[in-house]
Amino acid sequence: MDLEMVMQELESLGKERIKKTYLNNGAHEPLFGVATGEMKPLAKKIKKNQPLAEQLYATGNYDAMYFAGIIVDPMAMTEADFERWMDAAYFYMLSDFVVAVTLAETDMAQAVADKWIASGEELRMSAGWSCYCWLLGNRPDGEFTLSKLARMLEQVEKTIHDSPDRTKSAMNTFIYTVGISYVPLHEQAVETAKAVGQVEVRRGKKKSSLALASEKIQKDVDRGQLGFKRKHVRC
Repeated sequence: MDLEMVMQELESLGKERIKKTYLNNGAHEPLFGVATGEMKPLAKKIKKNQPLAEQLYATGNYDAMYFAGIIVDPMAMTEADFERWMDAAYFYMLSDFVVAVTLAETDMAQAVADKWIASGEELRMSAGWSCYCWLLGNRPDGEFTLSKLARMLEQVEKTIHDSPDRTKSAMNTFIYTVGISYVPLHEQAVETAKAVGQVEVRRGKKKSSLALASEKIQKDVDRGQLGFKRKHVRC
């Protein structure tokens, strides 16, 4: 399938209700409003296709950009490619759920994520923290440096409430993910979550959301989820 055929297929799958939801969460035109689950049959037909993924991402159409993240070949991307994709990721559903997910499937993931966390740019910082969440939820504990993650927890505790909203949200998820998926620092993550307390994230015109990592960690511990790892980064 070529670009035109895929765009026609995505347009046919669009729903006004889904489109409105995406717009309310920060997406903007052009977009069709395709539910992510509706993309799976199309993705199975195409499989990985890096040239097509690049064409789709370059359209600026939200649904096409998201679908690009499904068929992209992460190992074919360079750091410059990821920087270019981040430049075009104009809201968190692209930065955290397309670019960060794709980065998490590469060998350069931690190095690039570290740069984004230190960048001072809201969505790059958000993507950096989110990338670590995807990594921790999938890779063996042995692939991480305990002292480094411990310092990152300390950084979150000191800076989360003064961080931009999307970064703040990703940082809070990082606390939870360390607490559940990285067993060696479970106790420190619990203490960090208690110290941080409730995190308020403003969401544009929508009502602010409130998150409490300590409650979420305890809930999943009670469900027997401590040490949980996904088989794959992508669902």
